[in-house]
Amino acid sequence: MDALILIGSLVLLLLVGFPVAFAVGLSAFIGAWWIDLPLEAVVIQITNGINKFSLLTIPFFILAGAIMAEGGIARRLVNFAYIFVGFIRGGLSLVNIVASTFFGAISGSSVADTASIGSVMIPQMEEKGYPRDFAAAVTASGSVQAVLTPPSHNSVIYSLATGGVVTISSLFVAGIIPGLLLGFCLMVMCLVFARKRGYPKGERIPYKQALKIFFDAFWGLFTIFIILGGILSGVFTASESAAIACIWAFFVTMFIYRDFKWTQLHILVFRTIKTVTIVMVLIAFAAGFGAVMTFMQLPTIITEAFTQFSSNKYVILMCINLLLLVVGTLMDMAPLILILTPVLLPVATALGVDPVHFGMIMLTNLGIGLITPPVGTVLFVASAVSKQKIEQVVTAMLPFYGVLFIVLMLITYIPALSLWLPRLMGVM
Repeated sequence: MDALILIGSLVLLLLVGFPVAFAVGLSAFIGAWWIDLPLEAVVIQITNGINKFSLLTIPFFILAGAIMAEGGIARRLVNFAYIFVGFIRGGLSLVNIVASTFFGAISGSSVADTASIGSVMIPQMEEKGYPRDFAAAVTASGSVQAVLTPPSHNSVIYSLATGGVVTISSLFVAGIIPGLLLGFCLMVMCLVFARKRGYPKGERIPYKQALKIFFDAFWGLFTIFIILGGILSGVFTASESAAIACIWAFFVTMFIYRDFKWTQLHILVFRTIKTVTIVMVLIAFAAGFGAVMTFMQLPTIITEAFTQFSSNKYVILMCINLLLLVVGTLMDMAPLILILTPVLLPVATALGVDPVHFGMIMLTNLGIGLITPPVGTVLFVASAVSKQKIEQVVTAMLPFYGVLFIVLMLITYIPALSLWLPRLMGVM
C-alpha cells in the first residue's frame, strides 16, 4: 500500500500536468505523510541532494557544450569527419554519425548534438539526394552516442543516483567503447542502405585542404583531450576538467573561431542557467523521493520480487531492459535515472552485475527512449530541425531501432565492453 501511494501520487500528478520535478517532490511529501515520516526529514534529504561538490560538473559541462554548439564547432567537425568517410558511397550519412561522435564528446548532450549537427548535415544530405526523413533518422540515432561517451551529463546524474558508489570517472571511461560500438553499428547499417538505395559518393579532399580543415577543427577537438586526458592522467577531477573545458570552450569560441557575437553571450548564459536550474531542482526533489522509497523499503521489496520471478540472471536482465525501454518512452531521461537507479541497482548487484556495467545498460536503454515516441525529446528536435512530421521520422527510424536494440543486447550480455577499459585505466 505504501508503494501504491508513493508511485500512484507521482503518476497522478504527472497525468494532470505537473512539471516532472515538482511532481516528484510533491509525491515524496505525500509518501512521507502516509508513513508518518516527519516532513522535515524529507526537506533535509532534498537539501543534501544538491549539497555535493561533484554537482558542479553538470553546469560547467552544460555551459561548455552550449558555447561550442553556438560557436561554429559543429560545421568544423562535419568538415573534419568528411576527410575520413565523405568519399565512400553514402558518405554523408557516415559523416553525420562521425561528426556526432566528436560533438557528443564535447557537448555531452544528445539534444545539443541533434540540433547542431542536424542543422548542418540534414540540408547537405537532402541536397545530395538523401531523403530528408532518413537524414533526420541518422542524426537522431547518432546523437544517442552522447548519452554514453564522456562528458555525458546523464553519467554524472547516474553517479549521483548511486550515492557515490560509482565514480564519474569510471562511468566516463566505461562509456567510450559502448558509444563507439553504437556509432560503428549505425555506420554499417548506413553503408548497407547506401548500396541498396544508390546513395552518392563524395569526393576525396586534397591533402593540403584536409590539413587546413584539421587545424581549423583542432581547437574544438582539443576539448576532448582536456576532458579525458585530464581525468585519466589524474591531473584533475571530473569537476575540475569541466571547469577547465568551459574556460577553453569560451577562449576558442570568442577569440579563435569568433563566430559567436559578444552581444549574444548573455542570452546563452541565461539559457544555460535556466537549464541547470531545472536539472538541480529535479536532483534535489529526487533525493527526497529516493529517501522516502528507502524508508518504505521499496528497493528491497522489488529486488525480492525480481529474484522470486526467476533465478536466471539473463532473464531478469532482459526484464529490466524491457521495463526501461517502456518507461523511457514515457518520461525524460534524467528523472528516470534518479527515480529508478535506487530501485533497480540493488536488483542488479544482487545478480552480480557490476554497478558501472549496469549504468551503461540503463543509459543505453533510456538513450533509446530519447528517440522514441511519445515523449522522445531528441526525436522532436530532429523533427523540428528537419521540418518533417514526427510520423515520417519515426517510420524512417524503424531500422535504426533494430540496430540500437542489438547494441543494447551486446552491452547487456558482454560486460567486458563496459568494464575492460576502466579496469585497464585503473579508474574502478
